[in-house]
Amino acid sequence: MKIYLANPFGFSEAGRAFYSGRVIPAVQALGHDLIDPWVLTDQAKIDAVQAMPWGTARRDAWRALDLAIGHNNRLGIDRANAMLAILDGADVDSGTAAEIGYGFGRGMPILGYRGDLRICSDNEGATVNLQVEYFIRQSGGDIITKLAELPEAFAKLDAKAHRY
Repeated sequence: MKIYLANPFGFSEAGRAFYSGRVIPAVQALGHDLIDPWVLTDQAKIDAVQAMPWGTARRDAWRALDLAIGHNNRLGIDRANAMLAILDGADVDSGTAAEIGYGFGRGMPILGYRGDLRICSDNEGATVNLQVEYFIRQSGGDIITKLAELPEAFAKLDAKAHRY
């Protein structure tokens, strides 16, 4: 399967370490092709905008780059036939939630991973935001809490993803 890895881990050093050291190897070990949104846009372009002094030119450069990043990520989702969405945080990351909604709208099976022990749901019946959880479960996916559960969870998604 081609798996799009929707996640907010690229924003912090600790997140990048867990993502590259644990999440990516766990998915690769299962033999899946990864579509990593954190490498879809040239890092040199991001670094160049970050290096600009504060002001309108930097703001305008971010606006243009944001459109390019969003476009690249959409194309990445379009190439995938399943999604792994990282749901960690005090609340599900808004970009990850948007990617889940887009993937669901395309009929893509979605697997959620929440290794975070904090409660972040609307009520005791949900694991995360009820709408996010709805899209994941209605896609044929599930929400797991340990990376060790990936093989079984992906095996269940495999038949659905190949129909996509």
